[in-house]
Amino acid sequence: MSRQQQSQGVVLTGYHSNAELLSQTGLCAPSCPPAPDPEAAVPSRRTGHYTIQQNQNTRHGDGCDSSSAASTPKTSGFSSLPNIKSRPSPTSMRSNSQDSLDDLEMVFWKEVENIKSEGGEAGRGEGESQEEEQQKPPEEGEHEEAWLTEAGLARLFDDSLPADDQDQEEDSAVFLSTLTRAQAAAVERRVTTVQQTQRRRNRQHLPDVRDIFRPPEKVEEPHKFDGGSKDRQQDSSPAPAETETELDVEVAFSEQALSYWDNHQRLKVTSSSNTSDDKLPNFKVHRDKTGQTRVGDLSPLDMKKVRRVMLVEMTALFDTAGIDLKSHKAVKVKTKESGLFGVPLATLLDLDQRRAPSTKVPFILHRLISHIEEEGLETEGLLRIPGAATRVKSLCQELETSFYDGMFPWQQLKQHDAASLLKLFIRELPHPLLTVEYLNAFIAVNKLPTKKQQLQALNLLVLLLPEANRDTLKALVEFFQRVIDHQAKNKMTLNNISVVMAPNIFMFKGFRSKVTEQQEFSMATRTANIVRLLIRYQNLLWTIPKFILIQVRHQNMENQRKQNKERAVRKLLKKITTDKATDKPVSEENSQGFIRVQAPQFSKVSMAVQLTEELQAADVLTRFLSQDSSLTVKKEDLCLYEIGGNIKERCLDGETYMKDLFQLNPTAEWVIKAVQQ
Repeated sequence: MSRQQQSQGVVLTGYHSNAELLSQTGLCAPSCPPAPDPEAAVPSRRTGHYTIQQNQNTRHGDGCDSSSAASTPKTSGFSSLPNIKSRPSPTSMRSNSQDSLDDLEMVFWKEVENIKSEGGEAGRGEGESQEEEQQKPPEEGEHEEAWLTEAGLARLFDDSLPADDQDQEEDSAVFLSTLTRAQAAAVERRVTTVQQTQRRRNRQHLPDVRDIFRPPEKVEEPHKFDGGSKDRQQDSSPAPAETETELDVEVAFSEQALSYWDNHQRLKVTSSSNTSDDKLPNFKVHRDKTGQTRVGDLSPLDMKKVRRVMLVEMTALFDTAGIDLKSHKAVKVKTKESGLFGVPLATLLDLDQRRAPSTKVPFILHRLISHIEEEGLETEGLLRIPGAATRVKSLCQELETSFYDGMFPWQQLKQHDAASLLKLFIRELPHPLLTVEYLNAFIAVNKLPTKKQQLQALNLLVLLLPEANRDTLKALVEFFQRVIDHQAKNKMTLNNISVVMAPNIFMFKGFRSKVTEQQEFSMATRTANIVRLLIRYQNLLWTIPKFILIQVRHQNMENQRKQNKERAVRKLLKKITTDKATDKPVSEENSQGFIRVQAPQFSKVSMAVQLTEELQAADVLTRFLSQDSSLTVKKEDLCLYEIGGNIKERCLDGETYMKDLFQLNPTAEWVIKAVQQ
């Protein structure tokens, strides 16, 4: 089939979450079988597990040091492009009708054309290349083993682990004891799969004729609960419009999904991704009196526990809809160890943090965003209109050599060129910003039946990202929102920004050389919806749900009980007759309705604070500052921390009601410290 014939019938219609097409798109090793004919393909539940047809004309990224796009097709970051010339060319006046489907189609294909024109390999000298090692398809059960290992539950299937590691075994037991019904079912399903795989591996395979002609054995299906029925994606009844806009963060999302399916047995995934900007539900989270917890508020030890619960909960949520996620291992790539473009995000941040330890976002990304904003966000077509390809290439090379020396002429950098460099930086990352491990899950969010469940899944996925990726994504979506805030003049609505940025975020360097045109197009139509949700609901996505924190508190309490019990046994063995209480006693001061607040960084004297119904954490800080006029620190630079008890350390939200939190954690200590930047 010719390239032109392949492109026939492919039409962008906004960005629908087309569940039937999802099985045709994705990431896979070059050894995977070719993608099936989209017209003959059967919808698959293996959401996010992609089959890629290896393109013979493989190209290696797009960046600084390649020849122009017009001179050779190898500069294209995409394996195949439609015959763009056969489509109507966009005009400068098209932006006046931003959200029609025709205009969104034009925006997308124009962005693809721009990426092609900016092709190349970022910042590499002659003879340098970025070679991608071949991936082997995962063996049966390998994904489940990796999942259980990541969740810290490897002992459930691997008896060969060191027997003396009793602490890890007890920790796993405590962790499992705090899981909900849906979370436990997710773990059970994967343990069952691994055990069945191990039994088949351990079976003797002698060249016996009876083995050769023995009929195939029926494999017992893993235990399934009602929330994982395949029929849920095959039913043809439409889902009603969503009316509930308040997010419940006290009940596990997967448990809420089970209730949804119990009450809506005849619902299927419906596509509403082409809804206009103002039609998305205005979700809100009910203010919890014990305070909201955002990323960065918890200690690293508690965040490690949060991540384990997040992983199990995310998988359980997809299980309720019958969506089987198959993540991929990070592709091993020979990458640059220095420079700006084409450098792994973690490497780049490590280099920047040597200059400024508190850095969370790469210097170059922060500087490009700042420059674009300094030039004004009212420029029409910002992020959509590209800079000149040859000029962007030259600027890229100049940045590589002079950025850290402070010699780059920022005053001469045009705004559209800066926007093109920003998008180039994202595309040139050797691994995707959303990570290879979770990229499939992000795309599979479209298959969840309601916007609420999609938002809940994105909340979990964002928090599962590595810190560097999560902080960089946050900086980007905050910038995109500031651009959208000026849409009356720049004509860049939420829909337009999403369509423009989706191919830059999802079609990363190691992937673009392997996708076909149809896969490329199918990805773009639904990845735009994910970008749209990330931008619209960013204020909710970086918040840790209360039920997750409650599960972590229960884990800490169980661990403390075990430690106290062991301590008591040791004391008995030493014939110590004066045992202390197994739990830290509540002081007499606390029992009378007071807490004692310490601030060792600023004062040697602690402060007694009476607990009232209306007392908030911000009030405690105000009272502390009013007692010592010599302090020059600002209130916004301080935080009241909850330390000990059933949490390691937590920076409190200013609207936390102290009496309610004290009832939740009566043995905690309260310490005022400078906010950790």
